Amino acid sequence: MTRTVDTLTTVQSRTYRLVQPGIMEEFLIDRVVRENEVVIEPTLSSICHADLRYYTGKRRPEALKKKLPMALLHEGVGTIVASKAPDLKPGQRVLIVPNIPGYLLDGVEPEDCCPACSGELGENYCQRGRFLGSGYDGIAQSRLVMPAKSVLPIPDEVPDNIAVLAELISVSYQAIKHLKDSFKTAKVAVFGDGPVGYLTSSLIHYLFRVETERLLAFGAIAEKLNEFQFAKRALVQDYDFDNGEKVDIAIECTGGHFSSSAVNQAIQMMNPGGRIILMGVTEELVSINTRDVLEKGLILVGSSRSTIPDYPPVVEAMKNPQYQKALKRLLPTQVIGIHSIEDLKQSFDETAEHRDWKKTVLDFHW
Repeated sequence: MTRTVDTLTTVQSRTYRLVQPGIMEEFLIDRVVRENEVVIEPTLSSICHADLRYYTGKRRPEALKKKLPMALLHEGVGTIVASKAPDLKPGQRVLIVPNIPGYLLDGVEPEDCCPACSGELGENYCQRGRFLGSGYDGIAQSRLVMPAKSVLPIPDEVPDNIAVLAELISVSYQAIKHLKDSFKTAKVAVFGDGPVGYLTSSLIHYLFRVETERLLAFGAIAEKLNEFQFAKRALVQDYDFDNGEKVDIAIECTGGHFSSSAVNQAIQMMNPGGRIILMGVTEELVSINTRDVLEKGLILVGSSRSTIPDYPPVVEAMKNPQYQKALKRLLPTQVIGIHSIEDLKQSFDETAEHRDWKKTVLDFHW
């Protein structure tokens, strides 16, 4: 439903909000549509560990108090149903970029937004931005209003079930893109046998062309690690980090309780002058062997989220049938149909309880 208010158009959105851990309620919210914005009907979305931390109450109490109520989900695709932007038309399939910089929200130039947007640090660290499903209503709503620059048309060669992984892959791309030249010769280790580790490793292989002989994936569960067929594989509990293979780049994708061990194992196996990229999220303080960091002259870089320019290279790579085949290994045999808020709650309950290796993909029917 649409109507005009003070020359602006509004759309009514059925919004499934998390009001407190484990409890969701439906709200009908009128959302204003401004010039150069589009209205999207979400079609597919996938559940992220960040969504589960909110849903299960694993975030710090002060964070929950500040950010709830809100609609969850930030990984997704949809169809444009209305557009006030000349280059985007109703009916187009689009990727949803959840990290919205402040200059798009405020209608100003990047240099007038904040020091991050106006300087070299970049909009990923915008001080005035918003992120879907993190204190700002996410994809779990029937009508999502977005700046036109925060959506990306999906090529015909990329099906929706592959495109829905683009957000998570773009986070990996943001973290490692500055190593493009180093990947030509470097030996690389990736720690983590979950979805982030798998997608990061596959990106390194298929987009950055690091062949199997130079790519080593570490995990703790053999069944998960065996899915990494494009890399050499080793179980962390069996590997001799003091005397084993040395690497130039290590990427930590574990998070949680395992962050400390993964980072310190990476430090053990690093060549002098190497780089360690930190991607795993934890609510706890992590102890690090700083003595070896100093002695080896290592560089540790943290990275989280991604920006609009990170998506086109990822989507272009997704056209590769072999890359699609690798990505499909992370997809479930069946998506979950979401016809009501009860369906959505049940999908979160089951995902939180079972924590399958494959992603949980939601098919919205509004």
